[in-house]
Amino acid sequence: MSASGFGTRLQAALDEYGQLCVGIDPHAQLLRAWGLGDDAAGVREFGLRVVDAAAGRVGVVKSQVAFYERFGSAGYAALEDVLAAARDAGLLVIADAKRGDIGTTMDGYAAAWLEPGAPLEADALTLSPYLGPESLHETITRAIRADKGVFVLAATSNREAAAVQTAITVDASAGDDEPLAARVAREVGSYNVGSAGALGPAGVVVGATLQRASFGLTDTVLAGTPILAPGFGAQGAQPSDLGARFGYVASQVVASESRSILSAGPADLAARIDARRALYSEVRHG
Repeated sequence: MSASGFGTRLQAALDEYGQLCVGIDPHAQLLRAWGLGDDAAGVREFGLRVVDAAAGRVGVVKSQVAFYERFGSAGYAALEDVLAAARDAGLLVIADAKRGDIGTTMDGYAAAWLEPGAPLEADALTLSPYLGPESLHETITRAIRADKGVFVLAATSNREAAAVQTAITVDASAGDDEPLAARVAREVGSYNVGSAGALGPAGVVVGATLQRASFGLTDTVLAGTPILAPGFGAQGAQPSDLGARFGYVASQVVASESRSILSAGPADLAARIDARRALYSEVRHG
């Protein structure tokens, strides 16, 4: 694996800026509150303002693709500008698109989001494994070859998912039973074996409001795997919860906040980012 791979860059960003990831989520109500139009021009301006405020304050941003996609080709053109601006500003960019399919369809998604020079190029992409974790193999290996990363959904905070993600699966080769979320995390983590740095390029998504033990997500399963954890801020988890929720693997967490930061409005956005980042720093160094 390359010494300049995604895991190495992510570790450097966490070391320099801390664990806060700023979500770029232009909800319609936020657009109105910011005095922007609920249209492609509005989401473009919103995203660029977030990028300007985040640059030099955090290392990672996460753009929610759906809020751009709703405006069709004009929305995607706006997203291209936001992603490019963020990467030009030195931010690591996670495209939160939750893609999951099989065969050549996944090849197409990988080319769209993870191919160097692609119009929608990001540093990492969120993926859904629930057509079978093995269906993501080519996409993950393609990401690694391009020094990109992925975050695969393992345990999400929506209540509808718990029955699926905690369902017990049988690993015939190992003779072990484990929750599906744990199987996903274990298989994703296998791509990180031999990584050049402390973190590998293949990560998982684990909701910050969950009790991860009920999903089988032990420290051993998650060791060395980047963890994208939405749910901090407006959804209820706080920076002070980081250690209690993630324990030994807390240093691997990318703590995603959106509404708790974006609700500050454009004039106070930078100050809110600084304030929230400071809370994570207190936890990490306190």
